Amino acid sequence: MKEIVQDGAPVLREIAKPVPEELFGTPELASIIRDMEEALDPFLEGVALAAPQIGVPYRIFIVRKDRTIEPAPMQENVTPVPPVPENEVYINPEIVKTSRRRAKMDEGCLSVHDVYGTTKRHERVTLRARREDGSRFERGAGGLMAQIFEHETDHLNGILFIDHAEHLIKISHERTL
Repeated sequence: MKEIVQDGAPVLREIAKPVPEELFGTPELASIIRDMEEALDPFLEGVALAAPQIGVPYRIFIVRKDRTIEPAPMQENVTPVPPVPENEVYINPEIVKTSRRRAKMDEGCLSVHDVYGTTKRHERVTLRARREDGSRFERGAGGLMAQIFEHETDHLNGILFIDHAEHLIKISHERTL
């Protein structure tokens, strides 16, 4: 399984390359996406991952859509059923529209482990991207998804959230035996 690279790795500060046309629909592209999904899967706090975070310098990110949904309220005598894992893939994404309004949001990153801060992100974002088969699509989002689109696009441009976050704090998770 691919490891998530940490701040200090040069690949996180490089501008990622567009996925070339000949790579769409190939086993090689499917393998990169599978590696990304496997790297993200064990981190329950992780909602998305960019290819540079596993050392692959391509303009790809995935979103664990099931982790972006608010859990249903707890009901007495009902065992909650976890949502089915669902990944959305965004290849060669570009932000084509943003709202004027911005909001302060708490943010963290799997490549800057245990550091959290407050960022100012657009409340709404429209993204144009391609799917694994090469087909094109556009998606608008607000709230958490808009934040994810901006955070992951930043990764593809060599920017980490700590570059513009305020009130950074480090939270160490003590392990108990």
